Amino acid sequence: MAMSNTAEKLFTELLAIWHTHRASLLVVAVSLALLARFTTQFRNAREKVSVSPAPASPIDEKKTVQLRPEWLPENTTIVTPALNVDNHAEDDASAVVALPKRKRTPKTVKGKKTPKKAPKPAIDYNHTTDKIQPLIFFQSVTGTTERRAKQVVELLTAWTTGCDQSASFLKPQLLDLSDIDYDDYFISAPKAEENTKFFYLILAPTYNIDTLLDAFIENLSETHNDFRIDTASLGGLVGYSVFGFGDKEGWPTEEEGFCTQAKQVDKWMARLTGRKRAYPLGMGDVKTDAEDRLTEWRLGVQEALVEIAEGRGLGEGVLGSGDAMESDEEDVDDGDSGEDTPRVDDVEDLGGMANTNTTTTPIPVDFTTYKGKAKVNPNAPKEMVPTTSPTHAALTKQGYSIIGSHSGVKICRWTKSALRGRGSCYKYSFYGIASHLCMEATPSLSCSNKCVFCWRHGTNPVGTTWRWVTDAPDVIFDGITAAHYKKIKMMKGVPGVRAERFAEAMRIRHCALSLVGEPIFYPHINELLQIMHANRISTFLVCNAQHPAQLASLVPVTQLYVSIDASNKESLRKVDRPLHRDYWERFCACLDILRARRFEQRTVFRLTLVKGFNMEEEVKGYADLVERALPCFVEVKGVTYCGTSAAGSAGLTMQNVPFYEEVAEFVTLLETELNSRGLYYGIGAEHAHSCCILLADSNRFKREGRWATRIDFERFFDLYEGKVEGTRMENGKVVGWKPEDYIGPDTPEWALWGNKGFDPRDQRVDRKGRPKTEEEAKASPKERAAARQAALEF
Repeated sequence: MAMSNTAEKLFTELLAIWHTHRASLLVVAVSLALLARFTTQFRNAREKVSVSPAPASPIDEKKTVQLRPEWLPENTTIVTPALNVDNHAEDDASAVVALPKRKRTPKTVKGKKTPKKAPKPAIDYNHTTDKIQPLIFFQSVTGTTERRAKQVVELLTAWTTGCDQSASFLKPQLLDLSDIDYDDYFISAPKAEENTKFFYLILAPTYNIDTLLDAFIENLSETHNDFRIDTASLGGLVGYSVFGFGDKEGWPTEEEGFCTQAKQVDKWMARLTGRKRAYPLGMGDVKTDAEDRLTEWRLGVQEALVEIAEGRGLGEGVLGSGDAMESDEEDVDDGDSGEDTPRVDDVEDLGGMANTNTTTTPIPVDFTTYKGKAKVNPNAPKEMVPTTSPTHAALTKQGYSIIGSHSGVKICRWTKSALRGRGSCYKYSFYGIASHLCMEATPSLSCSNKCVFCWRHGTNPVGTTWRWVTDAPDVIFDGITAAHYKKIKMMKGVPGVRAERFAEAMRIRHCALSLVGEPIFYPHINELLQIMHANRISTFLVCNAQHPAQLASLVPVTQLYVSIDASNKESLRKVDRPLHRDYWERFCACLDILRARRFEQRTVFRLTLVKGFNMEEEVKGYADLVERALPCFVEVKGVTYCGTSAAGSAGLTMQNVPFYEEVAEFVTLLETELNSRGLYYGIGAEHAHSCCILLADSNRFKREGRWATRIDFERFFDLYEGKVEGTRMENGKVVGWKPEDYIGPDTPEWALWGNKGFDPRDQRVDRKGRPKTEEEAKASPKERAAARQAALEF
């Protein structure tokens, strides 16, 4: 009974509490229910956003159809995806089939924001046993950066030998980015003795013209994104730092272009080294504080080197000491995002994506010459060689006339020689082209190689894709012909110029598209060639075997050249120093194209022999290439030494220039090797003055036992224009005729092998313009050198 009273009393108290607080309790219960419901709905919505789309079925995807062009022989090695052919106006030829664009999938939005701070990379350096080798890289057009780089080397050398940690450092080395092979230094740390670690310093000026620095930056980008190479392939370095030179007069802020290229170098080096930035990017204005900023940067680098040498790694408390926190771009995950898609780490970031435009990189600036204040549109194509650029000044000083922004013309020394009756070049001995009737020009001053023997010493721009303002072909033709005639007129007052030859020179009969750069790089090269042919100007076009798509779509020319500067991949890399990574595949593809087109036009291999680079024990290799492409002719020429420091820094000296007898011996061995393979090439002509010898296909260019290497130019144009019955041009292809149909007269006796190849109607002179005796003219260079030495000893 007592228990019942207690329960009744408890119930009464609870009921009293309920009546007193029931309003508050109901509000709390409803709030909790609503909160639980909203939480459930929010979680479901988050899960739906984060679910990745189901992968598309492979059956539904469009497959790329690899078409074999009609001109391509069955044994070709051309592989379109591997070639990575440049994407410009000429590249839609049948030689290349574009791959379909990869479909972009929706971005996965993460619920938790990922912290950007990353752990510092470990430095693989033992301060008790290892030594640090500083390497200072630079690129210079005007020579200013080179001078400052040498100054840095001198100061660092003095510091490393006098500091307390001198035993930890090796002597700093200076390297020109124009001369080195990038793969030797920027795929992995260079090979060295055990216990040697490398530290990179890079001095980078910024220009608004294309220089080798653009190719260098592109190479760094390709290395980082190459799936075959570790993304941090330079992780073996103990550190790096970059200094940039710019001009704040035209571009006062970094966003407007100040030191743009240096920033790009710093960004890609951070990725390739695993963020081993030892000291922040330095930047100096060349017109105000460049020297002071460079000194500050150098002292900071020295402090970083001390910390590494003492075993403290990249140091603490220095902005950029390994974590690269100041550069957001270094935290972007390239693998999952689209090319222009910004990274999204939180839901709040979605709102900012709606109005985000595609980001672009500001174009480089020319800090040496730019005077204006106007802002530059980053999306607008730039000029290849602006009139205010140091490249324009350098080429003009060398005697070039720049037409528009990317074409050039120059009067050849052989043209001057022929005007004065002192002989024409090898083209007259071999093919009948008098030098005073010839114009040497190019529609593209840019090249994709940086050959060790190039006459231009790196002053011309370089690049692998056409991305410049493009001039119309008729504008180029009018410009180069007008400039050529102007240069000819300047010769009328030169002593010794013959009146009849001066009059003949005012009618251009031939154009050698081989001046500088890569002519087929110009997107409208076919239209330019057609204009020349319409004016009955014959054409010799020289290409460097690095642009197979453009070569395949090229209209027939009078004679088509391919430069063959090496017989194997490694030798080609050392001699031509190509910018394309797949240079050997491109080279082989061009040989196959040449073989397929050998019955449409006269085809020529141009071999430039450089002693110590591409001559020794390479005869069989060259024979392999001839057997592959079966050219009509093989021109073998000894390299011409330019006598400049630029050539010397590339490893080329007078010791690399072969004597004419050495070239002749090489050609004789090559002829023997080809004949042993059933390829009946013979020595058809020579021009000793040019150190050049011609091998020709005897089955095609011998007539009744006599060599017939010359060209009937009028016959060529009659065939080209369809004036001969059954012949015509159709879709850029010849129909009903072949090179044998415009063979000219027999090769003259004086041009044949053994007669030196100098026209007896002209007069050879020595360097001072004095006529040479018959014995002196016939003497070889080696014999003349021996005679001079004997005279000195006497």
